[in-house]
Amino acid sequence: SFATLALASGLSLVFGCVTPAANAANAAETMELSVSAASSLANAFPEIGKLFEAEHPGMRLVFNFAASGNLVQQIAKGAPVDVFASADQDSMQAAQAQNLVKAPRNFTQNRLVVIVPKSSKILPKNIADLQQESIQRIAYGLPASVPAGRYAQHAMQQAKLWPALQAKLVSAYSVRQALDYVARAEVDAGFVYASDAQIMPDKVQVAFACTLPEKIFYPIASVASSPKSKAAQQFISFLMQPAAQAVLAKYGFLPVAE
Repeated sequence: SFATLALASGLSLVFGCVTPAANAANAAETMELSVSAASSLANAFPEIGKLFEAEHPGMRLVFNFAASGNLVQQIAKGAPVDVFASADQDSMQAAQAQNLVKAPRNFTQNRLVVIVPKSSKILPKNIADLQQESIQRIAYGLPASVPAGRYAQHAMQQAKLWPALQAKLVSAYSVRQALDYVARAEVDAGFVYASDAQIMPDKVQVAFACTLPEKIFYPIASVASSPKSKAAQQFISFLMQPAAQAVLAKYGFLPVAE
């Protein structure tokens, strides 16, 4: 099953809840909607999911979080997914190129930051400072599958420091793994989203925000093979509503218009 596949791959599954009354009344009518979303949404989406379920009795959201590139591969291999939310345009465009999704739209945006362990005495002010001898290991997501890693690569290339910093880079399989490396002080610094840094204020501190040639928009789309396109569109529309946008803002995301 998809759940078994996800667990075997080390992915986290978060299951939504239907209220007991709705569950008793509509046990036979409950519709599960499977949402595959970027790792950086692993805190905001379950909370938004509860709000959505409260407004749509009889619907239950099942979340699968991983690096956006890996999620595209899962959908391409036939994983039963109804909605796909990516942390970058490239992954969504890859899904579009394979006709896996329909009509993507941006629902939020993020910023790329460099973080250091909370206990660190070293606080770099810009990417050039990452060349310091005191900074030996820098975590970042694998650019091939992790959007935050791709953006980190862009930032280093823009600063003309991509070759110079190669020897210090420690690869992570998701932006949350990069965050964990810094939180455990296994590395001296790491590239993550501002929303990720906000989750562990007691373990990491933001050193600086990166300058990028592009904005970090998050697109979402219904999966073309899903038989639940109407329900998928309901969830996508709900994400644009003030209640859902307020939850995203709480977790450090920015509105699309900003």
